[in-house]
Amino acid sequence: MSERPILRWPDPRLSEICAPVGDITAEVRGLAADMLETMYAAPGRGLAGPQVGVMQRIFVMDAGWKTGKPTPVVAVDPVIEAASTVLFSSVEGCLSIPGVSATIARPEAITLSFTDLEGTRVTRELTGFEALCAQHEIDHLNGIVTLDHLAPEERARVLREYAAVQA
Repeated sequence: MSERPILRWPDPRLSEICAPVGDITAEVRGLAADMLETMYAAPGRGLAGPQVGVMQRIFVMDAGWKTGKPTPVVAVDPVIEAASTVLFSSVEGCLSIPGVSATIARPEAITLSFTDLEGTRVTRELTGFEALCAQHEIDHLNGIVTLDHLAPEERARVLREYAAVQA
């Protein structure tokens, strides 16, 4: 396992749609281990392939490790099968846009299917922060960052903050 560098916005790879992973290989397992190590060291709660320069549909997350027992999830080729019509707004940060955050509205519950590292297709019902975290990471796989959810004025404000913290 080794920690990988995290790409920072506006790296153009963060705006690309990722390709499917397909088969679970030793290389995929190694990537997942590296991504978990990188996420915990950052310290974050989720990390997607493109954030470490891997343009494939894989993400890792551990929504509760900062406040409780670690429960890491590795999701390969994830798909949101269903989403609540009830939206929940929360303040989101991003490891690829460090130092700033924005309020984003997302469905409060989702049904997520993905392939695990054993090659088994899994379906999970996610609610609360876990659902929000998974949606944030899937956005990355689709070339979407938190800034893309913002109205033009709010985006401009957040970009000014980002420029200030990066200076």
